[in-house]
Amino acid sequence: MKKLKVTVYSTPFCPWCIRTKEFLKNNKISFKNVDVSSNEKHVKEMISKSHQTGVPVIDINGTIIVGFEESKLKALLKIK
Repeated sequence: MKKLKVTVYSTPFCPWCIRTKEFLKNNKISFKNVDVSSNEKHVKEMISKSHQTGVPVIDINGTIIVGFEESKLKALLKIK
């Protein structure tokens, strides 16, 4: 199976971002957190991937999920 590369574009004060990161940690999924609240380059990168300005934006091996959608996360990460 291909190694998972998970990136979460988030802000420190977003409750759905916090929930997303807790979900990943609880399921032992390693991820890179990219704080878009203080870096314009990261904001542009997130928008170019998702065409959205809302957070969280989750990139799983190039598949983009906007917002915390547990069922989609479980399906892509093969979590039961």
